[in-house]
Amino acid sequence: MKADVTTLDAKKAGTVELSEDVFGLEPRADLLHRMVRYQLAKRRAGTVSTKDRSEITATTAKMYRQKGTGRARHGSAKPGIFRGGGKAFGPKPRNFGFDLPKKVRALALKHALSSKAKAEELIVLDSCDVKDAKTKALKTQFEKLGFGSALIVDGAEVQTNFALAARNIPHVDVLPIQGINVYDILRHEKLVLTKAALEALEARFK
Repeated sequence: MKADVTTLDAKKAGTVELSEDVFGLEPRADLLHRMVRYQLAKRRAGTVSTKDRSEITATTAKMYRQKGTGRARHGSAKPGIFRGGGKAFGPKPRNFGFDLPKKVRALALKHALSSKAKAEELIVLDSCDVKDAKTKALKTQFEKLGFGSALIVDGAEVQTNFALAARNIPHVDVLPIQGINVYDILRHEKLVLTKAALEALEARFK
């Protein structure tokens, strides 16, 4: 399948051939769902923690005599029924991540790319090079191109001036090809790939 190539000045710069194995698949919602869950679970900090009765600092003396008070038998102020006591079965630091086969992750990325191509939300840029790191000028160029919410993926390295100019534009994220992922692709309206990114993707999936 073919796609038009455009420049940052919204001018045509020829066409490029897209691989059917990467951009021509019928998107599967179940694969995309599994991959998004995997990514979001992996990024959870899992640092919430509460103290149980063994970690509470309190006197270990018996609170009151065993018999004759008419009250329940208590030997410590540490249980959770008392103010300042330990939490029973409270959360502890844990890892929320789970495993997903490498082949499933690779396939999910292909389906995410195919979903953007099928929805005509894939744009191919000639390059992401700008002379000056001027946010206002780059924002004007993005408006001409129709970039509202966009994920821009460049080659192995993103030009410094372009990264500096784009980092303060709302709803626009810039990544090198190593950082491309399913969640970021799906949460942006447009996926913008440079020709260098396309070459890297084709080499990755060979």
